[in-house]
Amino acid sequence: MATLHTVNKSPFATQSLLSCLAHAKAGDTVLMIEDGVYGASAGTGLAEAVAGLGGGVTLAVLAPDLKARGIDAARLMDGVKSVDYAGFVDLAATHDRTQSWL
Repeated sequence: MATLHTVNKSPFATQSLLSCLAHAKAGDTVLMIEDGVYGASAGTGLAEAVAGLGGGVTLAVLAPDLKARGIDAARLMDGVKSVDYAGFVDLAATHDRTQSWL
């Protein structure tokens, strides 16, 4: 049973993303939304923890939230996919459950 994990807080303000990553299992997707999109930036200390997930967990960011924060998609870590609102709906529909990390 796959879980869609959504993280909406900056990883530089809370531990939500790190807690989420510790619980994510193979087949799950971690979708960073709102200020959570900062967690997908390459070249940060957090990037190593996120990259350490391996190939079993899919990492994604909500593209409109990147744009709203002025983050260029070129700054994302390798392997992080960008989705629009329709992609968010598709993720919710294709996963068995959704867990929001506050």
